Amino acid sequence: MTRNTTATAQHSTSPYRPQLELHVLVMSSTTGPSLAHRSISNIRTEPGGSSLGGGPLSPHTPSRAISSTFGSPSSLRAEEDTIVIELGSRFIRLGFAGEPLPKAVLSPGPEQQRRVGDFRAWDPEHSDDWRRRPTGKAWGNDHELWQHDVRSLDLGLVEDKIDRAIREALTKFLLIDSRPRRTALVLSSSVSLPLLSAALDVLFNRFQAPAVSLMSSAVMSCVGAGARSALVVDLGWLETVVTSVYEYREVRTSRTVRGGKMLVDEVHNLIQNELCSHSANSERIRQEKRLGQHSVSFEECEEVASRMVWCRQSEHSSISRTTQQQPKEGLPTVEEQDESTLASPTVGQQEDGNVEIFLRSVDSPETLALPFERLSEPCENTFFAPQCDRSSFDDDETPVHHLIYQHLLRLPIDARAVCMSRIVFIGGCSKVIGLRRRIFDELSSLVQERGWDPVQGRAPAQYQSNPKIQRPTTRQVMSGPAEVTSPRSAPGNDQTSAEEEKPRDAADIIEDSLKKRSGNYSHIQGQLRPLESLGPWSGASLTCQLKVVAMANIDRELWLQQGVNGAARPSEIDVKAQQRQSMGPGGLMRGAAGGGMANWTLGAWGVI
Repeated sequence: MTRNTTATAQHSTSPYRPQLELHVLVMSSTTGPSLAHRSISNIRTEPGGSSLGGGPLSPHTPSRAISSTFGSPSSLRAEEDTIVIELGSRFIRLGFAGEPLPKAVLSPGPEQQRRVGDFRAWDPEHSDDWRRRPTGKAWGNDHELWQHDVRSLDLGLVEDKIDRAIREALTKFLLIDSRPRRTALVLSSSVSLPLLSAALDVLFNRFQAPAVSLMSSAVMSCVGAGARSALVVDLGWLETVVTSVYEYREVRTSRTVRGGKMLVDEVHNLIQNELCSHSANSERIRQEKRLGQHSVSFEECEEVASRMVWCRQSEHSSISRTTQQQPKEGLPTVEEQDESTLASPTVGQQEDGNVEIFLRSVDSPETLALPFERLSEPCENTFFAPQCDRSSFDDDETPVHHLIYQHLLRLPIDARAVCMSRIVFIGGCSKVIGLRRRIFDELSSLVQERGWDPVQGRAPAQYQSNPKIQRPTTRQVMSGPAEVTSPRSAPGNDQTSAEEEKPRDAADIIEDSLKKRSGNYSHIQGQLRPLESLGPWSGASLTCQLKVVAMANIDRELWLQQGVNGAARPSEIDVKAQQRQSMGPGGLMRGAAGGGMANWTLGAWGVI
């Protein structure tokens, strides 16, 4: 006690007196039991340093961590939203699930593939770079993300293109960082496994996506049209694909090489033929034509194809409109049209006037004058080819309207009746003016002329006109059994006899309720009818927003461990066995870990 008093007396005038008193207090408190209100951890010093109490002067609410529910919308979006990516051979579309349109639509071209320090765009001779392309490189391949022929394709370059496009879309258009997010990948079911593996490697390795859901573009187009079954006609870049979807499942697929790439080639041939006769450098252009070389750049031909090419309507257009109307339903339906835009002229209504096209890619830039009527020839030769006989086409060169007709002819009769009344046109070439109406009119004329008989030629007509082969439709009966009339029952037994004649059970009651429910909307079957669709991306956005489980879900850990070879075929997976779960302790976790993680599939992309 004397020692503590002496220490206090010696430092009574020292400026460090509060600190020393606190030190002495701590030393003395170690001898006794430590109390909670006397602990040094509970002492809060005020900013002025004059308060030595155990807390602040005013009461306050203790601080807590703010959950994502009370956070900003940006943090909620980063944690919960799904990124929807649609991949095509010429474009990449990205956006958030639940939105009607994508945030970014990017097309990989030569300008997007420049490296750091590449200043060729400011070179005066940069316009002729398309002529100095590497030997053996096809015309316009720099504008494609991939080709279906992967034998000479650099998959590493494809991965870099996809990575750069996605990263640019995330930072410039979606305005988010590249943290791990669930991703929905929409692409055609005809994409080969090497290209699919390259796309999944980018998402799993470079963007660390925890899971990727694969969705078919045809099925998502059907969802975007608001239908469960449809005939999806994809007028794409490399080819035209016809896919029949029945109850959200792809039934059959047919394809032809007539697509946007052939349309651009036809536009180049049209311009080259006009330059051979009206250009100052006609001799050089004729020499390039004989050697199979191109005289105009790909960019200018694509611009002409997307802005000036149109499709001429056929003489079957008026016939198809009259045959589609059903007088039994009452007044005919009036088709709504935009009065501000003129319809495409028919064969008899030919447009006059010339269109001037300024060409910069030729050696001496000049303006080419073309008749407006001739701008419909590339579309005519690409998708219909009326000047050629049908027997001269290969299996992969069938015109589009014949391809759709043969596709419907090979479908089962129930699927055909549903799909033919829900024809959906998608793809970049579907935006050509008058093309969809022309295809629909040609298809209607084929159905009206041939019907649904798979055998063509003179044999069906001879079979129908042969009286020996035809079966009699009515059977004449000379004498038949006499009608047996039952005696009248007593008046008291009328109710019992009616109940015996019409027995009812639970199944009949259910059928009656289903008939009442199905009568609320009309089922249109057996007639040709086009449908508008929002597109594959919008359909996938709606599907992800509604939390619909995709046909193929790939986990990141399984992909990094097994790769594309670890996927099982869809026929080898027992879905019922995966759904069996025990209700005992840990049964749900065992069922989810054992059934869902052991076997996984690529869906329609894993069928070989």
